[in-house]
Amino acid sequence: MPTPSVYPLDELPYDVVGDGSGPEIRLRGSSWVWQRSALSVADRRYKGGVTVHGGSWVTVDLNRACTAYDAMVGLDDLTLRLGAVAFSVYGDGARLWSSGMVRGGDPAVPVHVDLAGRTTVRLVVEPRDALGSVALADWAESRFTCS
Repeated sequence: MPTPSVYPLDELPYDVVGDGSGPEIRLRGSSWVWQRSALSVADRRYKGGVTVHGGSWVTVDLNRACTAYDAMVGLDDLTLRLGAVAFSVYGDGARLWSSGMVRGGDPAVPVHVDLAGRTTVRLVVEPRDALGSVALADWAESRFTCS
């Protein structure tokens, strides 16, 4: 059995420049994405991840058999502890995981989703208060495990 490969979201190419051999961010199926090498949630630093706005979605075409998606999610400290959002992970259109409400200053919430048999993942952030849509939401240490 081959050793699984890990694909960090902050290192994924966009589909317009990728070669289709591994996970790629779908440019036309995603809102604004800031791929970062370091970020901070509730005064805790995380190595790598992506930051998005409070009303956003990021679509990833897996392009291979993947077994899991893992991350830590929360509002970035750049948001100054303001706003509230909810994070969700969809696989092929079906919701597989949801965080419930996450407020600015809350500790990051761990995410683990089984991706067996899935071909596309959509990471969604929805505002839950008046400032949620302008908040900076983090998918920290976000990664796909694939064969």
